[in-house]
Amino acid sequence: MEIYLQYIKNKLSNNFDVKYRDIIVAGTKTCLIFIDNMCDSKTISEFIIQPLLDYKGTIASMDEVKEKILHSNNLGDVTTPEDALLHILSGDVVIIMESFSKAVFCEAKGFAKRNITIPETEAVLKGPREGFSESLADNIALIRRRIRNPNLKFENIVMGEQSQTLVVISYIESIADEGVLQYVKNKLNSINYDFVLDTNYVDSVLKSGETIFDVIGHSEKPDKIASKLMEGRVAVIVDGTPNVVTVPYFFVENFQTGDDYYINRYYANLSRIIRWSAFFIATFLTAAYIAITTHHFSLIPTVFVFRLAVSRAGVPFPTTVEVLLMFLFFQLIKEAGIRLPQPIGQAMSIVGALILGDAAVGAGITSQATVLIVSLSSICYFLIPKLYGGITIWSLILILFGSFNGFPGVYIGFFMLVTHLSGLKTCNYPYLYPVGTNKKIRLKDTIIRKKLSTISRDILKRNDKK
Repeated sequence: MEIYLQYIKNKLSNNFDVKYRDIIVAGTKTCLIFIDNMCDSKTISEFIIQPLLDYKGTIASMDEVKEKILHSNNLGDVTTPEDALLHILSGDVVIIMESFSKAVFCEAKGFAKRNITIPETEAVLKGPREGFSESLADNIALIRRRIRNPNLKFENIVMGEQSQTLVVISYIESIADEGVLQYVKNKLNSINYDFVLDTNYVDSVLKSGETIFDVIGHSEKPDKIASKLMEGRVAVIVDGTPNVVTVPYFFVENFQTGDDYYINRYYANLSRIIRWSAFFIATFLTAAYIAITTHHFSLIPTVFVFRLAVSRAGVPFPTTVEVLLMFLFFQLIKEAGIRLPQPIGQAMSIVGALILGDAAVGAGITSQATVLIVSLSSICYFLIPKLYGGITIWSLILILFGSFNGFPGVYIGFFMLVTHLSGLKTCNYPYLYPVGTNKKIRLKDTIIRKKLSTISRDILKRNDKK
């Protein structure tokens, strides 16, 4: 007992919220150690301390304490001082009795946590509204409610030498790809960080190569994670964050939303086509506009050439500088709208864009055509927010290529983009899977969404083959 107490007191010294409750149980000096603001005081009093004080028999071992006295639904042995310290820091109560060489822990967690709410980043018009919270236990429960399958597994790993963060790997044993599962386990076991505070620490290890595109999936919606698990993916849940990682993550998933599976599939398919169109508009429209107005005037209809010349009259900058200036202005407005409180940010974004565009044209800094092109490209960014970072960087690259060499430069930039995407890997799978691979291409939920019954049968057939 003294070894345990001395070790814990040394490690947790100068902490006012660490409590040491001394009692006498069956004539044996007993010490209960817990962190006050992480435990439920009522649970400790009624289900741990009271049963111990009321017991009048003799105690031969700590197993008798667990079997006859304690009323906690989750308890177990503590065999080392390090193990006892970890349980205390996790919100458990450690019970040390003077006569025995090992201790016992009882779960009594009672720390404050956020309620389950609608995730703001993944709002849907129709379908489940629940979102993950920062509580690991609540997040696991939300997934189990949707998948009542005995093969659904949750394996835990403690990561971060200093933070001791609990990380859970979730998969369905009969469905998950064994190669992906082993890849994830090997990578997570290789992490040697002092602190693991968010899923971004996991991303940095699971990623292969440097890229602006997301090759690791994230979601705050339990229904989306459940569907990914049923498809054979692997999920990684980090305690303390509502974002859950899913791997592998493919490029086509950037154009899929939760609404696609809860609304009429014809409208869902139309929305997907619009998102794909928005991707190409946001990426290539400004570059094509610069290429045409700078190097290929013959491609512009004659009537429009005169209108374009009139709109650009008095503008002192070349088209490339015009586009880059307006691009910068819209980026500033977007960032300001995100950082400000939501009601103010929305109003500021709308008013700022209107005033800035009108003022820029009136001051002769830019033309109306340039404002229209850049505005349309900026609007298209928001249709596919998961690709916002990648589109922003590559549209700038294409703008520079188009300004130097016209359409040939845009073609070179396009092939560079396709080459980059083709070379990316997500857990040893091609990022563009199933496009351009020697695997069987299933178009039931790639570009166009088929019937839900068809998608479900396809998943079951793949599982049967395994």
